[in-house]
Amino acid sequence: MSGINRIIDHTLLMATATSAQVIQLCNEAKEYQFASVCIPPNYVSLASSQLAESDVKVCTVIGFPLGYNNTSVKIFEAKKAIAEGAEELDYVLNIAQLKNGNFEAIEVEMQEFAELKKDHPDLIIKVILETCYLTKEEIVQVCRLAKQAGIDFVKTSTGFGTGGATIEDVQLMRQTVGTKIGVKASGGVRTIKDAEVMIKAGANRIGTSNGVGIVSGNRSVESNY
Repeated sequence: MSGINRIIDHTLLMATATSAQVIQLCNEAKEYQFASVCIPPNYVSLASSQLAESDVKVCTVIGFPLGYNNTSVKIFEAKKAIAEGAEELDYVLNIAQLKNGNFEAIEVEMQEFAELKKDHPDLIIKVILETCYLTKEEIVQVCRLAKQAGIDFVKTSTGFGTGGATIEDVQLMRQTVGTKIGVKASGGVRTIKDAEVMIKAGANRIGTSNGVGIVSGNRSVESNY
C-alpha cells in the first residue's frame, strides 16, 4: 500500500446501511489499516466493539446531512456518540445561518464543538462546509472561523449535496487554514488518481466508500462518497 490508506476515512453512510455491512466495513478497515470508519451514529457502539483491538478510529456524523439542527441538538448527539465510543465527529455546518450572514451563530456552534475536547482531548472534530452551496468568500470565512475556534479539520462535503470535493475548493481551504489544521476531501473521491489529486491540492484526509478499491486496484464504484 502507498500510505494513502492511513488518511482514508472508510465510509458507509447510506440510509439502508445494515449491521452486517458495518461489520464488513470495520473488517476492511482493519485489513487495510485505514484511518477510521465513518458510520451513522446508530452504529457507533457496534463499530467501537468491532475495532476495539485495532488502531482504526470510529468516526461518526452529527447533524447529518443538512446541518440545520439546533446547536443544542447537535451537541447532545455529539455527546451521546462520544459516550458510545466515537473518536472523531464530522458535523455539518448550519448552511442557512451562513446564508443569512449570521457568522456569530456559526462561530458559537464551532466553539461549543471545540469545548467537547476539554473532556476528551484526543477527540477529532471536523466541520463539513458543503462547499457546493458556498461562494469562495463564504468558504474562506468559515475556514477562518474554524481555525480560530480550534476545530481540527475543515471538510468539503457530505456527499449528499449537489457536488463533492473539487481541486479548487480544497486548494482554497488549505490556503486559508494554513498548516495548523486538517483538510478533508470527500464526495466523488473514487480512484487512487482522485485521491492523489486531492492530496496534492492540500487534503490530508480522504472520505470515501471506495477505500478498498483505491488501495487495492483502482476499482471505482458508484457512490455518494
